[in-house]
Amino acid sequence: MDAAERELLTETFRKAMTGTTGTTLDTALTDLGWPELLTEEPDTAIPVVFTLLGETGAHAPILNDVLLHATEQPLGGTLPLPYTGGTWLTWERTDLSQPSVIDPALPLHTTSTGDPNLPLAAGQRALGWWLLGTGRTMLALTREHALARTQFGRPIASFQAVRHRLAETLVALDGAEATLHTATATAATTGTGTTTGDIALTALLAKAAAGKAALDAARHCQQVLAGIGFTAEHDFHHHLRRTLTLDGLLGSTRDLTRQAGAHIRQNNHAPRLVNL
Repeated sequence: MDAAERELLTETFRKAMTGTTGTTLDTALTDLGWPELLTEEPDTAIPVVFTLLGETGAHAPILNDVLLHATEQPLGGTLPLPYTGGTWLTWERTDLSQPSVIDPALPLHTTSTGDPNLPLAAGQRALGWWLLGTGRTMLALTREHALARTQFGRPIASFQAVRHRLAETLVALDGAEATLHTATATAATTGTGTTTGDIALTALLAKAAAGKAALDAARHCQQVLAGIGFTAEHDFHHHLRRTLTLDGLLGSTRDLTRQAGAHIRQNNHAPRLVNL
């Protein structure tokens, strides 16, 4: 897929996600060919669609499809997903029938147990792209506020402390994106010397980096937004809550960092992910 085709694909999915979410969006994505795109070009489908979910604030239960495809099962169903703290969740493909204890906006419900051997790499990459899109939206909302809000007769964007927070957020997000690209490229080289362990480790690190960047974005942006960021009228709190929820799915930043540290300690080797 060339750049023009990718741009057209991105805009098509963006329009579908604008003002649409949940089961309605799930149906719309299916009609647009999401299952076929995931099956035929997962390295394009996952970054494009999940980044847009983060940017638009929409949600759909298509993380199920990513993991079902990875385990060679039919798409369109659900399966238990590990959540931080030893909990297992099901992301339902129906509208909310009862409030979720994890996130009131998402149809996530606890279940008894799941498959501890479920391969998570593809799902972790997908969540990484989702977190990246969410982080970039929080940064965009905060930048807009900083340019419009004035104190002492000038925009707060001119204050060095505000600039430093926004710059640190941008650097963290760009670094996470580079790690996600590397994880995607590693997964695409299966059968050319890349092992399943390599794919799993790079996906783990990419999800951890994206989660850390999104959490940093939430922290810095909340400081710049101040009280307005807590209000229901501002969109920021939706993205903050989504960040906290997604970070816990398929391994939190803290849990994945511990796993990576244990792997490095065991193998006495830290892989180079990106040449900077």
